[in-house]
Amino acid sequence: MALISCRNVSKFFYHRHKSKRLLRQHVLGWFTPRSTEDIFYALRDVSFEVAEGESVGIVGSNGAGKSTLLSVITGLAHPDEGSVEVNGRIAALLELGSGFHPDLTGAENIRMNAALLGFTKKETLEMFDSIVDFSGVADFIDQPLRTYSSGMTLRLAFSVAVNVNPDVLLIDEILAVGDQSFQAKCHERIRTLRDAGKTLLCVSHATSLLTQFCDRAIWLDHGQLVMQGDIHEVIEAYEGRTVPKTP
Repeated sequence: MALISCRNVSKFFYHRHKSKRLLRQHVLGWFTPRSTEDIFYALRDVSFEVAEGESVGIVGSNGAGKSTLLSVITGLAHPDEGSVEVNGRIAALLELGSGFHPDLTGAENIRMNAALLGFTKKETLEMFDSIVDFSGVADFIDQPLRTYSSGMTLRLAFSVAVNVNPDVLLIDEILAVGDQSFQAKCHERIRTLRDAGKTLLCVSHATSLLTQFCDRAIWLDHGQLVMQGDIHEVIEAYEGRTVPKTP
């Protein structure tokens, strides 16, 4: 069964005009159809599926659309064309401390994130100690998040994501953050989740990490899907920038 299904997904944005415009020009623009030259496609006609239990890496240069794709899958952004279907609970690490509030304590942020993921107070209480223990920030858990270092915030964010028993874990460029001992701890937990049959979708420029965790890969370039398939074959083509020929 496909846990994630993207069908002809496009996401575009309108270019901002660099020059100053008069009010009447802005008003006129509201009633004038946009030129295709004003549109920037972050994603364009992207289609793929991720089956239950698969581990899939996403590669591509900066600006290729990788983070936009994860945002669309999590529902943080909506596709302008096409459709996205997700069957299961998603835990996402899209950027450092995303979804956390700096004025709330670490404990309050745990409860808030658990509630957003649909957990009851009882369920949150049951996993609270495991989250705090894994994060290693127990001494600061009742302090506002703004007093945390970036590494502490990462520890807490990762701990929440991997302890809520997700069906799908989405990770965007955080696997190489933090000290070596915590990296090793994160990597081991990801392997445990993968071995337990969880689905992993991971973005990273560190292709050596992707080959450790993923069986399959998707290559994006300028918002378009260039290639998908075996992790080693896709990464070899990506690093050699060899675009596969269309049959």
